[in-house]
Amino acid sequence: MRHVFVAGSINMDVVATAERHPKVGETVAGEAVLYFPGGKGANQAVASAKLGIPTTLIGRLGMDAFGKELRAFLAAQGVDLTSVKTTNGTHSGTAIITIANADNTIVVVPGANGLVDARDVKAPSLMKGDVAVSQFEIPLPAITAFFRRARAVGATTILNPAPAKQADKALLELVDILVLNETELGYLTGTELRDSDDPSRFAQAARTLGQGKIVCVTLGKRGVLALVENQPLLVPGREVKAIDTTGAGDCFVGALASQLAIGKPLGDALAYANAAASICVQRMGAAPSMPTADEVAAVLSTRRPGQGRDP
Repeated sequence: MRHVFVAGSINMDVVATAERHPKVGETVAGEAVLYFPGGKGANQAVASAKLGIPTTLIGRLGMDAFGKELRAFLAAQGVDLTSVKTTNGTHSGTAIITIANADNTIVVVPGANGLVDARDVKAPSLMKGDVAVSQFEIPLPAITAFFRRARAVGATTILNPAPAKQADKALLELVDILVLNETELGYLTGTELRDSDDPSRFAQAARTLGQGKIVCVTLGKRGVLALVENQPLLVPGREVKAIDTTGAGDCFVGALASQLAIGKPLGDALAYANAAASICVQRMGAAPSMPTADEVAAVLSTRRPGQGRDP
């Protein structure tokens, strides 16, 4: 079994629930305020670790109460924190989230996450067969340095380009597997896409990003469309009653990384990640909602994943 290494953000999610989202300039009455460990890096690391895979998180926390709480929570989930630094003079990353009708809006204040640099990603010992994961909530030069190290030793690199922003060609060329949703795909390709579009539109857009890499487009309850050697593979989703979708994409990425680390074929890994994400959305919170391996196995035992081609 190989390791999963995640270089990314660590946040405290401050969640307000309401009956509906406010319009611009409007105030609505909320129902509750909740605090959950989160951040895309932390979420993905917890998703992998709870599935039984040795997982190391690389990142930074501030010297504040949130930082102490986050470190304690992540350690309790089995995440290796030897590469998580506590940084003087700044606060831990914080996300302000509103949830209404299972949909969310998010404002992220990076704090210590914005100080992650190339030196932070040098210490962990990556090996051939390991999986290196990152997202766009830490500075891009740090991600580039991380993936360059991973590629040099033969580790697989997975990039989740969220929140969407433009990245230079040098970074994208270091990516083996790109995992993104339809909004991020539209942003990176300059294409107007909607979640209700036919899968063929996503495949067409994804082909412009291919260039030797695997592109996985997550489509929520519709499943995931993967472009492998320019050929589409559609793995159906699983319809459930969603309560909170905040960590679903991160759950998918972490679960995918975990399965690739133990040598599962891509199609099987995608089906497994879909099942894991379907459990995640039925719970409140991001990192705390990540399922265990037993929970995912129970879901998969009741349903045989199907596959389709040529969407």
